[in-house]
Amino acid sequence: MEEIIPHPHLHALASTTLAIVAVMVMVLPSTTAGGRLCRESCGDIPVRYPLGIDDGCGSPYYRNMLTCADNATLRLRTPSGTYPVGGADYSDPHLVVTDPSMWTCARPFTSVHAAPFSLDTSTRFSLSPRNEYLFFDCDEARVIVAPRPASCDRYPGRCDSACDSAGYLCRNLPGCALEEGSNQSCCAYRPRAAESLRAMLRHCGAYTSVYWRAAGDRSFPPYDQVPAYGVRVDFEVPVTTRCLQCQDKRRGDGGTCGFDPATRDFVCICGDGRNSTTDCADGHSSGHHGSAGIVAASAVASVSAAIGIWGLVWYIRKIKPSKVVTCGVQSNENRFF
Repeated sequence: MEEIIPHPHLHALASTTLAIVAVMVMVLPSTTAGGRLCRESCGDIPVRYPLGIDDGCGSPYYRNMLTCADNATLRLRTPSGTYPVGGADYSDPHLVVTDPSMWTCARPFTSVHAAPFSLDTSTRFSLSPRNEYLFFDCDEARVIVAPRPASCDRYPGRCDSACDSAGYLCRNLPGCALEEGSNQSCCAYRPRAAESLRAMLRHCGAYTSVYWRAAGDRSFPPYDQVPAYGVRVDFEVPVTTRCLQCQDKRRGDGGTCGFDPATRDFVCICGDGRNSTTDCADGHSSGHHGSAGIVAASAVASVSAAIGIWGLVWYIRKIKPSKVVTCGVQSNENRFF
């Protein structure tokens, strides 16, 4: 019986083929990574449309502006720094941001010289008009510290440069109050731009921000408001027909509105990892992410088959010239035993 001895070059070809296939598997997209769902919270703070902490989630207007450290601490990126977010409200869209350099009752009264909180005006975030800024120990040679005249309510443009020493919050600080006869001075200021805040801080010992927080039943405004420390940052919610269709639970299970990181085009992210251009009902898949595994498997199979066929042809051509054609006649030249 004729014994087939593997050609030494065939081992090298097989090794090369396996190496190429392994590299392709690593290079082609991963289904798990590409089809992951959007995280809906960071710590105990909900993260919903239009915000997102994973690239491709939420609205592209807020891309890369929020981070989630260790899945526990939500932070907002701004030109003046990265700040922890203490709360989020989507019915009255806003975030509450904490500036660690701000003075509060819980911290001893010490001067903190730091850049005040500011926002990029080109984004869909904006400082809420419910914020009030309090400055302490200002240099009265550089800053006009005086009670705010009643006429300022009617003509606010005439009082922009004054810091109100008779402000309600200076006399009713949340959680504490300046003692009578205290050497620390306090005045309230409502700047029109972040540059005004920076100028004030250059001539004052410390500052803090207090916003008016809605309390009690908010079903029927006007509702009660109480002061609290923090910076209220309002955000817009872009409402589109495609997003409403994506979220509609009557169209499949309801999806999450997102976007393609490469093109910024709208994408409906479904619960099974599929991406769609419309909704999560069957038959609308766009082929993003969810089909990555199929594409990868097909590509690997096709390349492997092509390499295998090429290797077989090469092997046959390699051994054919050395094989003796006997036409059934056995001689000492072609004997195998």
